[in-house]
Amino acid sequence: MSKIVLSAALAASLLAMPAIAQTPASGDTGGGIVRAQKPVTGEQVYGAVCQACHMADAKGGTGAGTIPALASNPKLAGAAYPIMVVTGGKGAMPGFVGTLSNAQMAEAITYVRTHFGNAYAKPVTEADVAKIAKPPAAASH
Repeated sequence: MSKIVLSAALAASLLAMPAIAQTPASGDTGGGIVRAQKPVTGEQVYGAVCQACHMADAKGGTGAGTIPALASNPKLAGAAYPIMVVTGGKGAMPGFVGTLSNAQMAEAITYVRTHFGNAYAKPVTEADVAKIAKPPAAASH
């Protein structure tokens, strides 16, 4: 092999090393697509979706707006109210029909109703959510 070809091969190998080192073990080749696991449990859905606004401790917050506390919240005693809010939205909170499945919404609502100082033990089911959830309105032009 000529010195030029050998040098070129060595240079190409060295240039490729940072890209190889950055490839995650999950097999993502850096093509811009990252496959995150879909949140399934109520705790996972809360952590992935709800926590950003309602905070890790579910105490809500204030700033540019007021985010209601979910912790020790008597409005969560009846399952219909949180189902209506999560599916249809309220105030600045969007509805999650079409974004989360009925099962994910049921899991998240049940999780909040049984954690953070709430003790509303009756689980919310996917069927409960389906009774109240309205499909998203078609966009008008």
